[in-house]
Amino acid sequence: MAVFFLCLEELKKMIYPILYSYRRCPYAMRSRLAIYFSGVKVEQREIVFWDKPEPMLQASPKGTVPVLVLPESENLPAGKVIDESWEIMQWALRESDLLPAGQKDQINHWLQQNDFEFKGHLDAYKYPDDFPEIENKQARQKGEVFLQKLELALQSSSYLLGEELSVVDLAIFPFIRQFAHVDKIWWQSANYPALKTWLNKHLESDYFKAVMKNRPVWQKGHSALLVHEPELQTKDQFRKKAEA
Repeated sequence: MAVFFLCLEELKKMIYPILYSYRRCPYAMRSRLAIYFSGVKVEQREIVFWDKPEPMLQASPKGTVPVLVLPESENLPAGKVIDESWEIMQWALRESDLLPAGQKDQINHWLQQNDFEFKGHLDAYKYPDDFPEIENKQARQKGEVFLQKLELALQSSSYLLGEELSVVDLAIFPFIRQFAHVDKIWWQSANYPALKTWLNKHLESDYFKAVMKNRPVWQKGHSALLVHEPELQTKDQFRKKAEA
């Protein structure tokens, strides 16, 4: 886990943990989902990749989202940074039934396949110009190896660890969503009935809609906008609160 420290001036202003996020990034998406389910109040700062805010880069020089900056609490030093999405999920859900301690091996099994195998094929499929040595169809077919494993698991249970939603579902479905959106016509005809039902269940859920609301890009001086803002629905409403 990478640990950095922010300047004292920034730390003094912190009321809540701060999450730097990008709406459509699947890593940031699953971090927001975990925070939503945790009920912990966390400030969300929406960024754009072509103009990354300096406080985020001070916290995590690698410059990718998500980045979680923690205020001093729970015997942690002020300004501790978690900049890996799975570690953010574990931090958020550490006391939740969504992170079942007795199924650690199963959780790791699914995450290893998603994060270190499937993600590479997804990138080659979604961004063919960045992978000219790989044919688009070939990348899709390699990604489908993982889809077939998911399909088989979901034919016998509603979720990947059984009949209850877990951290594994929340960690993986944003990436399957991205894969399905590359070629929607192909996806509609693809033979993954159980996987499609599972994905649609997430996409139509209240929790997904809550963390996917459109927000203005964070600017210095904005009032804090939390990950879960149930009373706000539109980008204009978020902007008004931020600028108040």
